[in-house]
Amino acid sequence: MPPEPVIDVAGLVKHYHASDGTVVRAVNGVSLTVEAGETVGLLGANGAGKTTTLRMLATLLRPTSGTARVAGCDIRDDPVGVRRSLGYVSATTGVPDRLSAREIFMSFGQLHGLPAETLPERVAVLLNQLDLTGCADRPAGRLSSGQRQRISLGRALVHDPPALVLDEPTNALDVIGARDLLDLLAQLRSEGHAILLSTHRLHEIESRCDRFVIIHGGGVVATGTRESLVADWITGGDGDLEGAFFAAIGTCAAHPEPQP
Repeated sequence: MPPEPVIDVAGLVKHYHASDGTVVRAVNGVSLTVEAGETVGLLGANGAGKTTTLRMLATLLRPTSGTARVAGCDIRDDPVGVRRSLGYVSATTGVPDRLSAREIFMSFGQLHGLPAETLPERVAVLLNQLDLTGCADRPAGRLSSGQRQRISLGRALVHDPPALVLDEPTNALDVIGARDLLDLLAQLRSEGHAILLSTHRLHEIESRCDRFVIIHGGGVVATGTRESLVADWITGGDGDLEGAFFAAIGTCAAHPEPQP
């Protein structure tokens, strides 16, 4: 039998009740998988349900129904196991200004229960991998946005989780910083990590993801490789990922599902 996906999302639903009593369907039955050594891009406009989906996967929100598994751990039944198996990064994940990268990595390594005798070596490897060695002991408040985002990523990687979930990780970065971060993610993918990546910058990831999942109105409307999405959604198959994305969500906007 084929191995179980590292990330396996099955029918995730998140409903909120608005102040007027109506039900807001933020996420409505999202299912997707990410294998080891695979990068999957999660695409959608603002309000499509991307961040809510990723926050449920990271056990920051409890789903209304449905579930997901990360490295075999269920987000409902074993949230602690999920957190041990997953690194979560978002564009809004801040780092303490007064702490250095080394202090942050050491603190999070201790929180994850890494052995005291091997933790300094693990931190040194991360600092080198993230090109932070030269500023490892400088307070994060004195670093650039790119360096701070690398610290955020390193904090998620310190326990070497098999799965990474990243929500708009390049949002605060310039072109060079974004490229460096995506290059690092490519390295992590080659080492066997399963990566689920959400971004609005389609041009950055068009050639970097193995597959894409497009969501609109809280549900999955298309999934596949870049080539299959272009072939399915653009007449003659002559176009790019952005064209396929707009064609997919445009079709759904023209034929919306009825609200309950």
